[in-house]
Amino acid sequence: MIDPIAGSVDAVLLSEPRLVVEPGVAARVSAVAAPVLAQMGYRLVRIRISGEAGCTVQIMAERPDGSMQLEDCEAISRALSPVLDIADPIDRAYRLEISSPGIDRPLVRRSDFERFGGHLAKIEMAVAHQGRKRFRGLLAGVEGDAVRIRRDDAPAGEEADVLLTMEDIADARLVLTDELIAESMRRGKAAERDLKRELGLEPPQPAHAKRDKVRPVKKQAAKNAKQHRLAAERTRRGDIDPTEGD
Repeated sequence: MIDPIAGSVDAVLLSEPRLVVEPGVAARVSAVAAPVLAQMGYRLVRIRISGEAGCTVQIMAERPDGSMQLEDCEAISRALSPVLDIADPIDRAYRLEISSPGIDRPLVRRSDFERFGGHLAKIEMAVAHQGRKRFRGLLAGVEGDAVRIRRDDAPAGEEADVLLTMEDIADARLVLTDELIAESMRRGKAAERDLKRELGLEPPQPAHAKRDKVRPVKKQAAKNAKQHRLAAERTRRGDIDPTEGD
């Protein structure tokens, strides 16, 4: 049975715009990829183009609940590769890579800053704020069009709280901490329990029980094509399989 409330929430999250976007060629790729992802039920997180080992186009995506599995990456690659071939936003051969955001993920939407309140983040501004462009500290809430960050490097006697306009942010991402890893493991275990319920291996969750949002679990795989190679998930520092130890 489809939950109409969950469906409406997903629709809102899918339509939520990114506040941190890419310039140049990556923006052209985004214009092609974002509508395809949305139609499939995914949200674009970030696009990065690098020249390492040729040209690599990395597309980070996730479901509205934050989950992203190997099968999702493969489905996106199959759907997106021919569309990119036709649109041809890049004028040279490249390798296409689809991945989840990972634990120390980029923060690109208002809901990202809200969801990860209390966690440590690094923020780089496109427009300097009070004479500086780089900030690091705990995310302390969203106020209007700005995010509050509690700096962990503020000198004694200096105000630690800073309000940064989200549309002036060039890059923001979580910092890997023990607390962040613990939360990722907890969300991963919640996702595993949900899957078992769907398969009938566990009794259904009571209607009044609180559900955890799911964080992505990274895996690694590769599939070669003529000009595109899917690197579904690359192992990165801090990525943990939440099923280990069960």
